[in-house]
This record gives sequence, C-alpha cells and structure tokens, in this order.
Amino acid sequence: MRQVEIRLLEGPNVYRLEPVVKIEVAIGRRRTWYGKRAPGRHALVRLAAVIPRRGWPGQVEGVVDWARRLRAEHGEGRGGVVVHRSSDPGHWIITFPWTGAERAHTIAEAALALAERDVSPARRARLTGAQERILARWQARIADARATPPTWIRDADRKIPVVSITGTNGKSTVTRLITHILVKAGRRVGTTTSDGVLVNERLIEPGDWTGPGGALQILDRSDLDVAVLETARGGLVLRGMGYESNEVSVVTNVTSDHLDLQGIHTLPELAEVKATVARVTKPEGWAVLNADDHLVAANARRVRSHVALFSLVPGGSAAVRRNVLAGGRGYVVRDGWVMELTKKGDSRIVELARIPITIGGIARHNVANALAAAGAARGLGASIAEVADGLVEFRPTSDRSPGRLNLYRVGARIVIVDFAHNEAGVSAVLDVAEGIAGGAAGRAAPITAIVGTAGDRPDDTLRGIARIAASRAQRVAIKETLKYLRGRSRESIVGELLAGVREAGVSTADVPIYESETAALKAELADAAARPRVIVLLCHEEREEVFQLLESLGARPIDVATELTSLVPRLQERPRRH
Repeated sequence: MRQVEIRLLEGPNVYRLEPVVKIEVAIGRRRTWYGKRAPGRHALVRLAAVIPRRGWPGQVEGVVDWARRLRAEHGEGRGGVVVHRSSDPGHWIITFPWTGAERAHTIAEAALALAERDVSPARRARLTGAQERILARWQARIADARATPPTWIRDADRKIPVVSITGTNGKSTVTRLITHILVKAGRRVGTTTSDGVLVNERLIEPGDWTGPGGALQILDRSDLDVAVLETARGGLVLRGMGYESNEVSVVTNVTSDHLDLQGIHTLPELAEVKATVARVTKPEGWAVLNADDHLVAANARRVRSHVALFSLVPGGSAAVRRNVLAGGRGYVVRDGWVMELTKKGDSRIVELARIPITIGGIARHNVANALAAAGAARGLGASIAEVADGLVEFRPTSDRSPGRLNLYRVGARIVIVDFAHNEAGVSAVLDVAEGIAGGAAGRAAPITAIVGTAGDRPDDTLRGIARIAASRAQRVAIKETLKYLRGRSRESIVGELLAGVREAGVSTADVPIYESETAALKAELADAAARPRVIVLLCHEEREEVFQLLESLGARPIDVATELTSLVPRLQERPRRH
C-alpha cells in the first residue's frame, strides 16, 4: 500500500457537503489510467459512491478501522469514515469529516502508519512491545496537535446571498454578465473570476481567485449586497468550496478540459465534481442548468432546490418543457426573443439581436451564456426589465470581458482574441470567425487560427484543439506558452499540436511555430498584409501585451452593438432566426 496524498478539504466537495479529510492510497503495482473519456455504464466510476466493506482491500480496512478508533479517542469530528473508489487503477479514497486541521491530519497519518505495520486496531488486541511504543508515539502526537477549525463560512455567518457559477466553458462570461445585470440594477456586487476579485466591476485584486480564497475575500466584506462567485474545478478538488451553500448556482456545460489531473479522467467524473456547486443550493434557491448537456441536466434530479433549465433548441427542448410543467423555469430563444418560460405563462425578456455578446446570434456559446445569466439573475430576484437592461448594455470589450471574444479591426483584417483552451472553446470561437468571414465584402475571407495552450492538458486535448483548427481554418499557426509548460517539454506540446494538424489531413510543412503570442500575432498580421482576413488568437499568457501590440498597430476595438451589420453584412440581408 502506497500513500498518494492526505488532503484536508475545507468545505463542500464531491464526497460530502462539509469539510473532510481525504486519504488516497494505491494498492498493487503502479498502473496508468486508460479508458474512454465518456465511458459506458459498465466502466463508470461515481466518485462520491460509498463502497461497502465487503468491497475493500484488506489494507484499506486497517486504515479505516484505525481512523475510526483514533477519531473517537481524540474527539475529532462526527460522521462516519467511508471509502470511495477512484478511476485510477488500484487507488482508493478514504474520507471522514474533521473539526481540527492539525489533529485530523495527524490522525490520518497515524492510521496509515499503523495499518502499514499491521498493528491491530482492536482495543483488546495483544500488541508487541514495538507496536505498543509506535501506538503510544502516535497517540501523543495526536494529543499534542493543534485543532484549527475549517475556514469555510457557515450560513449562520454569511450576510449576503451568493450565486456560484461553474462549468468547463463560459464561467467567466456568465459571471461577468450576472455581475453587470445586478450592478446596473443598483446592487453592490462582489465578484470572483479567473481574472481577479472585483467590486462593482472594478478590479481590486488581480489573479485567479476562483477558489475558496476568493470567495472568502468577498464574503468577509460588509459593504456588499450580493456575491457572484466563479467556481473552478481546481478549487473544488484541492480545497472544496469556501462556504456552506448558495442561493443560486449555474452549471454551464461539461466538456473535455483539465482531465488527468487530481485523478479526474472522464467527463462523468468531471461533471460530478462540478455538480457540488448545484448540490449546495438552498431548497428555496435556484439551480440553473444547461438542458442541452446531458451530464449537466442530470443534476436536476439530484439537487434540493428549484430548477431552471436553459437551452439553445429553438423554443426549448422537451426537457425544458417538462421542467416548466413541474414548476421550474426555462430560458430559451423563440422568434428572435430571449424568453422566460414558467407554468403561469411565458415572458419576453429582450430581442436576441440587441445582446452584443451574441453577435447577432452567430456566437451561439454566448447565446447560451446570456440565457444562463438571465436565469441566475432572475433567481436572485432581478426583474425582467433589469435583466434586459444588463444584457443589452454589456459589451465584450477588453476592459469588461478581457480575453473573451474581444474583436479588433486592423485595416481590412479582423482579429479575435479569445481565451479558448479546449476543443469546445476552439469550436465556439471558430463558429464566430466563420460567421464574420462569410460576410466579408460579399465573399468568404480566409481564416488564420493561432493555437496553443498550457502543458497540463492531455495529449488527446492538445491534438483535438489543433485538429479542429486545421479542419476549419485556411491557415494554422502554433504559438508556444512557455510560462505554462507545467512539467511538459516544449517539443512535446508542439509535437502533439502538429499531430492534430496531420489528423485533419493538413500538411504541417507550412505551419509556423512562434515562441510567444505577441510574436505570432505580429507575424501573422504582417503576412496577411492588407488582404481581408480573420485572425483568431488563442491568448493565454500575454493578454495585456497582445492588447498593447494591437493598439500600437492602430487596431480599433469593434463595438458589436453599433457595428453588427458591417461586421456581419449577411445579418442585414437575412436576419437569423432561432
């Protein structure tokens, strides 16, 4: 038996909706996970499922029995010690609630050490002299350990309502949209995103604050009316949520991203982790779920709150209609209008064409994001009119939504700067690029896709990003992200991206490789000269430098709200219907 990790989760998590100690052990020879990202029922691993004792290996029994005994003897928490299965071959997870950090961690260490030495956990067992001395040393260490309580904020101590947003793609955009709707409606709003902590849309602390640390920064303040908290996978699996519950939750989607990290290998496992955000929503609150993603929509049966479903299916899917009949809400597009559906009747919110981030509907991922934001704001009590005002007034600019579909005009060329870092994100931004390119000067303009991402993505994700780009763009370039190699070599990342290009049936002979995002954009703009072209840059590590480069080249930010028909001329000729 090998110890993989002992981790203290300080709030709701995939295993329990309270702080728990997680002990992960590996039994048997070292093996690497293999399988499908979307496994069949026979291969599905449910992370939170409790495995009965008859299914445990003998070594796990010893750890569990020692943890139970030591917790009881030292007054460490209530609630049972349970066992879960991991999809990593031979890995087992043991969890139990904790109340004192150092004491609980020491108990976990002791349980592992005593089990590894085959010390019997039975209180009347006859131990050897050496075993008695080992046990005595551990008992003394546990007794001497401090007992710092978890830092999560309990409902009794929380003064403002919370909306939590999670998912693979769209989290930041939905978070910013909800914030803008509420600020425009007169609320004082604290926000956490992967860009930083904001108060009333003003950045006060840059950095990725999508974990419990960011949530605590907002919830500790006394000058706010509501908290809008982007909640990422990393914080959920590494520390848990920083607070006990929320009034509204949003789950945007679950697609391939951040897999093969912290033992999460498949889409159902990733969905289960993210579902934590919806599971803690209060019974009187609202869980806003993507009806078009079956892994997300399945949470409707597991949450304790009211359910609102959003869907891109014209008029609403069957799942949306069933949910509305059951007393929930639906958010869809019908006859060009964003609609709210309820059992009492349907309400028009705003015309889709008036929502800038949707670019007249060609940015379908932002149509979904607008629907999700509408559902969340309504769940927090915003009026139909307030939701409409916020959606219409929000612009996808580098100030308000940095790195999320920021559009620039450089002479006859259009540059799209976007944070897309997985297959679904690349597909979404290329949908927009194709919509714009298809209407340029009455004929299609070529598209250049500059791709690359962080090194902690699995090989299939790296290949998928490049394969999609090569199959849809007329030219592909690779830019490296040297600050985010994350243990992988430069050659390995570039090699997988080139392999994806080849999988699309495209020669790699003419695929340039640049050392940075700014170098890539500058070279591709120069190569395009004055010819009409749409250039898509997946921008991750040099966002501010890219914006500065564009400014130095005389680029002009495009105001989608006022330039829609010049950006996409065919929208003027033939309005899109949804």
